[in-house]
Amino acid sequence: MRFVLGTRGSQLSLAQTNWVISELKKKTPEHDFEIRTIKTRGDTDARPLFTIDQKGIFEKEIDRAVADRTVDFAVHSLKDIPSNLMDGLVVGCVPARESVNDVFIPGGDFSLQTIPANSVIGTSSLRRAVQISRIRKDVTVKPIRGNIETRIKKVQDGSYDAIILAQAGINRLGINVRHHGLSTDDFPPSPGQGAIGIVCRRDDTNTQKMLKTIEDPDTRTAIEAERTLSEFVDSGCRFPVGVYGQVSGQSVSLAVSAYSIDGKKSLTVQKSGTKTDPRGLGRAVAEELRRQGVKELAADWRQKLDEWNK
Repeated sequence: MRFVLGTRGSQLSLAQTNWVISELKKKTPEHDFEIRTIKTRGDTDARPLFTIDQKGIFEKEIDRAVADRTVDFAVHSLKDIPSNLMDGLVVGCVPARESVNDVFIPGGDFSLQTIPANSVIGTSSLRRAVQISRIRKDVTVKPIRGNIETRIKKVQDGSYDAIILAQAGINRLGINVRHHGLSTDDFPPSPGQGAIGIVCRRDDTNTQKMLKTIEDPDTRTAIEAERTLSEFVDSGCRFPVGVYGQVSGQSVSLAVSAYSIDGKKSLTVQKSGTKTDPRGLGRAVAEELRRQGVKELAADWRQKLDEWNK
């Protein structure tokens, strides 16, 4: 049987898609696969992500192709998939997760702690920006867009003194560049970071059955907890929250940090639950964040961002 996959045309998206095909071929060698690249709004809009007040900018056009039966399924970075998918679509598979941490890539022999004051550090993420500011208030954080290779070149040509991005991206692309791993304590990741999500039609049982051959149950469990938390506190590009779910034996833990826009205040919650109810754990952590005042933090973020964008 032949399956058509939809994905973005970036090197990382294609690397992820080819990895998925390779894993599927191991389990279902009788099937053939065709890649169809699709442009999304996120590929054509070069503004900083936080200025684009719309969810799903890297997946909507691709998922529409799935819903329209132009392609059979779509391969995404899971952190780009919004909580509310189009009607009739599901996340049919979550394969094993890559590294979840961020990395610091400098232009010289520096770490985040030793880079000189007033250095310019690039990031595409408000979450990373505020996390940087909590450690180094004396550097300048500047938005950066473009694929991973483009961002690295901007460090090498001196446009930025350093950048921060996800470890998973350079691992999947096999990029050999000097970098320093950042701890998930100081830089808790975005919900779903390091994971791939494969979207298909709810009624397409043949595709779902095939995709399930490469599902990783522990990754799915951790992701369900993270995404539920994100959904209930309405986090995203305009209100960044760091969250990390981990499975150990029959339990799953969830650690989350939310920050004020100036980085001076933080809310931190960590709870554990059973593997059988990751969504319940996500809701419990979200409820604790609400008790601590996360709604006020979120409102302040959105107000300040709206003021900046006027």
